[in-house]
Amino acid sequence: MTRRRDYYRDPAAPRATGIIPGGAAIVTDDRGRVLMHRRADSGNWSLPGGTMEVGETLQQCVVREVKEETGLDIEVTGLLGVYTDPAHVIAYADGEVRQEFTVTYCGRIVGGTILVSDESTEVRFVDPADFADIPIHDTVRLRLRHHAERRDCPYLG
Repeated sequence: MTRRRDYYRDPAAPRATGIIPGGAAIVTDDRGRVLMHRRADSGNWSLPGGTMEVGETLQQCVVREVKEETGLDIEVTGLLGVYTDPAHVIAYADGEVRQEFTVTYCGRIVGGTILVSDESTEVRFVDPADFADIPIHDTVRLRLRHHAERRDCPYLG
């Protein structure tokens, strides 16, 4: 059963009731494949990440979340962009409805071993040529496209 549903530019989307800061990381291996996990709550492939906890910076949040979701230790190496599109609404089974607020960093692996957490059904490096063949939400596809474009400046939107 899906515990999370993402709405994007959908007039039938429920109205957001909150915004919670979150972060994600785009991490690649030496072959250019992107570290992704298949979310247990939606079935979509996504970049690892999550929401901030009191007492941590957003960068610390991303490092922690990547470790929790993938088993890998990373360091943040740059900023891909800030994603705050009010047309992206996330509804959870408990009734919470959030507007997107995700800062996506670039990172590199410094240790660890790939593991699957209770938040994922699979974790692996995905070849960009395979993105069209797997379920990825449109807002994650936007981040993947921005990364592939090798932009000079972070996306601010």
